[in-house]
Amino acid sequence: MKTAYDVQLLLKQFGCYVYFGDRELELEYMMDELKEMFLSNLIEKEQWVQGVSILQNELTKVKRK
Repeated sequence: MKTAYDVQLLLKQFGCYVYFGDRELELEYMMDELKEMFLSNLIEKEQWVQGVSILQNELTKVKRK
């Protein structure tokens, strides 16, 4: 995974489609979903860490605007 879109595709594999119309809320929701997927052992720790890092960077960019 390299982009927030890649994280969205991962979530989509598990039936989680994310579109609220508010990018900040979408990113926060995706982070929560990743955490729940990790805690449920649906994804590996590496995927979780990488995904959260990508989303956190994207969230920082969005908040700066």
